Amino acid sequence: PRSDCIAAEQLCLSDFTCNATYRILEHCALAKTRFLPLDHDSRVRCLNAELDLGNSSLLHCRCHRRMKRQEHCLRIFWTVHSSMTDGYFNLETSPYENPANEEHWKTDYNKLAALLSGKDCSQLARDTTNPCLKATHVCNLSKKCVRLRTDYASICTKGAGSEDMCDRRKCHRGLRNFFEKVPEDFTKRILFCPCQDELCGERRRKTIVPDCSFQYNIKPNCLWLLDSCLEDHICKSRLADFQQNCQPADTSPDGCSQHNHAACLQAYMGMIGTPMTPNYISNSSVDVSLWCTCESSGNQKEKCDQILGMF
Repeated sequence: PRSDCIAAEQLCLSDFTCNATYRILEHCALAKTRFLPLDHDSRVRCLNAELDLGNSSLLHCRCHRRMKRQEHCLRIFWTVHSSMTDGYFNLETSPYENPANEEHWKTDYNKLAALLSGKDCSQLARDTTNPCLKATHVCNLSKKCVRLRTDYASICTKGAGSEDMCDRRKCHRGLRNFFEKVPEDFTKRILFCPCQDELCGERRRKTIVPDCSFQYNIKPNCLWLLDSCLEDHICKSRLADFQQNCQPADTSPDGCSQHNHAACLQAYMGMIGTPMTPNYISNSSVDVSLWCTCESSGNQKEKCDQILGMF
């Protein structure tokens, strides 16, 4: 069975051979983080160290989305798997263990998908209340939901739209806190509330306070967003999770290679509060995107378009 990476690291550090190999990998990962070029011998040493771990629990460890010391756990994972990102932005493996309550997500998803696509509007036709407003009222019934929602809203609106820039980093942390710590029954209602009019759509679009968490005054290049993400252990991990669980497939009847909409929705939610935060792009549709552009991408235009089209 896969262990969590913090427990696996402790086991490794207590073994002389594993400890020495792990220290080499730490050096390799640090060089990558600081964009220090490794010579041929160093690259070979790094790859050999990863192979030397063999069947070590470190090589197969994973992290949990809601665990304490999550950043430390993810740092260990990327130390052991640092060669995976070498010049290749499609991250192959998610560092996250699949959630135990996946079945609960699957059941919920069918209802949610039907509402979003407008296939089941009978309930909405009877209820003229703004569904996104209703979702907020449901959140207000939970002390934790209303407290953490108020927390990120107050951080993200401070300075937004004025000459003083809001603190985007703090805003992102507040959003991640909300989506990680509040039960999914509440967070999904707020983020995926089904809308039939622009007033509702606008409220849904503003759920994550886009002036601070999503939009910059000038749209940055998508390659810059990706670079910011790969430098951050949490963002890189969420991106790997999103790529693993939300890969499209033209040949598949449901459009998804994994056929697991529940895991994809959860991975999408995980991207909110990272440098690559997605959001609804208008009040009248459920289309989502990153806030970036591919103008002036030079010979990396194709890669840039791939990033922009991800969501």
